[in-house]
Amino acid sequence: MKSHGRTNRADIEWLHLLQADWQLVADLTFADLVLWIPDGNGSFVAAGHARPSSAATLFYRDITGKTIEPLWLKLAKSAFKSGVIADQSEPDNFQDFPTRLRAIPVFRRISANDDSISGEPIAVITRHTNLAEAQAPNRTKLNMLALGDKLLVMVTDGSYPTFSAPTAPRRGAPRANDGLLELDIDGNVIFSSPNGLSAFSKLGVAGELEGKNLPKLATDVQKTRVNIDEALPMVVTGKSPWRADIEANSVTLSLRSIPIYEDGARTGAILLCRDVTELRRQERELITKDATIREIHHRVKNNLQTVASLLRIQARRTDNADTIEALQDAQRRVAAIALVHDTLSEGLSQAVDFDEVFDRIMSMAAELAAAFQAQFTFVKSGKFGAINSDMATPLSVVVTEIVTNALEHGLANRSGTISVASSRKGKKLLIGISDDGAGIADDKIGSGLGTQLVRTLVEGELRGSIEYSSKLGKGTHVALEIPLS
Repeated sequence: MKSHGRTNRADIEWLHLLQADWQLVADLTFADLVLWIPDGNGSFVAAGHARPSSAATLFYRDITGKTIEPLWLKLAKSAFKSGVIADQSEPDNFQDFPTRLRAIPVFRRISANDDSISGEPIAVITRHTNLAEAQAPNRTKLNMLALGDKLLVMVTDGSYPTFSAPTAPRRGAPRANDGLLELDIDGNVIFSSPNGLSAFSKLGVAGELEGKNLPKLATDVQKTRVNIDEALPMVVTGKSPWRADIEANSVTLSLRSIPIYEDGARTGAILLCRDVTELRRQERELITKDATIREIHHRVKNNLQTVASLLRIQARRTDNADTIEALQDAQRRVAAIALVHDTLSEGLSQAVDFDEVFDRIMSMAAELAAAFQAQFTFVKSGKFGAINSDMATPLSVVVTEIVTNALEHGLANRSGTISVASSRKGKKLLIGISDDGAGIADDKIGSGLGTQLVRTLVEGELRGSIEYSSKLGKGTHVALEIPLS
């Protein structure tokens, strides 16, 4: 949302909070809502639009960013200047549809600790009711309209939205059409929509809801349950604008309460409910699958470490130098793969923080340096970042091979520096690994088994490119370019 005219940052944050929660008002009032902020020139610019899911919209094209229609300007100005809700005296026509307009001034709550509000309105909401959609109102619609009007009045005294409302709605958050109850100050049900009645009937609540105490009903249906959502008591009493789940009879309902305030005092609440049984079942299955996948990675890591240990033992039992070297190379490669599975076993994500893997590779390299009588200083710049697990395994082997080659051929029996630089350019990961060791003759670059393995992994598995540059006595530089997508 851009700032226009005198709208300041605190006002903008409040309006963002309002827009995050005003879809409920549009659904309850069966009308389009448009948020207008002053443009500094005596007019208003549309900063947001909420279409009702309970009725046909009047605006088939996006109105956000447009200047207010002259037809609505007078009423919007009146509400903005007076700070009082203004109603159109007679219906008018908009794009050949008969409509009724109401303008609601928006006041900002100064803080969560007191009831003071901004001295003057910070914006105006216009409510556009499509009269062509109007039908003989039934009891449900009349009650929903009345609740929507109460929320709009709360907008004018800064009590809606609320600072304490949850900022990240749970998956399956209920909407007005899913099921709605109106509660009094003691949690007694004043009104229940048909969908609300059906939802609680699934929980095992028999008969009508109206006239019954919701906190008592919630307690009764959960008598045999051990684990109860700790936020549930505050939600079913309507005291807090929060969300909670209630489970009974193999059914899970998601509940959301919106306290109703009149003249600064809480007089009741709106309770929205939605059957999320299937959603919660799927979430539990995902959690179980994630735990299973982590356990598999853990076991694979353990098995790979066992293989590495067997290779190490086998190397100690042979006297052939070539065999020892081959077994040690295989052991390092298996250990590098195990590092990736160890990282995957620690979290839910299938993306790997490769900086963590790389640090562990360098710890392995420090142990390896003693075998080659190499002393090195390690310098790292930049970050690898998170990469997909299918890339992490070959890349860990590649980096291990390059660092091992630097120690074995570049810095063996001497001291020097290994430098690693990593960065991202667009959708590519750029890696440079350098040493200031003995270097490699031009006709020897890429001739060893390790370098051939590296090239095969980079160009085949990672679909990237690799370049070697080296000068005898001045060290070797390896440049990798890996596509991330």
